[in-house]
Amino acid sequence: MTRKRVLLADDHPLFRAGVVRTLQESGSFDVVGEAASGREAVELADRLAPDLVVLDLSMPDGGMMALREIGSRQPAPLIAMLTVSEDDDRVIEALAAGAAGYLLKGIGSRELISVLEDLVAGRTYVAPTLAAKVLTRLKSPRAQGAAAPIDQLTAREEDILRLVAEGRSNKEVALALDLQEKTVKHYMTAILQKLQVRNRTEAALIAHRHWGGS
Repeated sequence: MTRKRVLLADDHPLFRAGVVRTLQESGSFDVVGEAASGREAVELADRLAPDLVVLDLSMPDGGMMALREIGSRQPAPLIAMLTVSEDDDRVIEALAAGAAGYLLKGIGSRELISVLEDLVAGRTYVAPTLAAKVLTRLKSPRAQGAAAPIDQLTAREEDILRLVAEGRSNKEVALALDLQEKTVKHYMTAILQKLQVRNRTEAALIAHRHWGGS
């Protein structure tokens, strides 16, 4: 497996050094840059073109600013938030801005590597202690009394979303349904548009809320 190039942004040097050591020793990641502010993170992301950017929320210039700036690039790297903030507003804001994962700083080293490897494989992640609150907040009052957007999916789109909600990557979905991976990507684009969400994480959360454990 090729080591993925990572940019880490956090304004606490000791914490940053620990995460860097964990990533380097994992064998899966290679930290190619470190930033102590949102602006520095944007500049390094443009210069280094990492595969994955890990951002803190509370740092000079702000992690959200960096998330939006880096996420607007074409092509954009994968972005994960690693923060102490358990504010569900911040979680939803980060997911809506394109974050593939929202991790809390209490996460252990082994779990951190596992989650980041899952993100690289195309899965999504929200810290379990936050997922229920996010599900509740994603319920739209405007949808009450009207057909839910998820009910507008075609049978094939529903099959794909159910697998994505199980945490499967595009490649795994393609294998399960005997499709090309690029075809799954096209379907996912349509699904996100119909659900009026920005990323797979939000789509998966809506699927869990609507379908439950089915």
